[in-house]
Amino acid sequence: MAARTTGVVYLLHLDRPFGHAKHYVGFAADLDARLAHHAAGTGANLLRHVRAAGIGWTLARTWERSSRAFERTQHNGGHARRCPICRSTTTKEDTR
Repeated sequence: MAARTTGVVYLLHLDRPFGHAKHYVGFAADLDARLAHHAAGTGANLLRHVRAAGIGWTLARTWERSSRAFERTQHNGGHARRCPICRSTTTKEDTR
């Protein structure tokens, strides 16, 4: 059986920073199952530590029918610009 090359790339917004991290970008063939793993602390290492620190997260954005290659491009920073939660909390004064 061939490996699945498309799925969902997702952006998680952390409720408060964990070190320098404010967001997490991931890829999943089954988004609901992957988010359940993250919530249980059995997903990505960063989110395991975030959970242990008592920090919550919110699914902020998804890119449907995406690839792992696209996910890798999203790791290059600029998460706050792509995060609707961060963009909605930016005031006009913040952009001056």
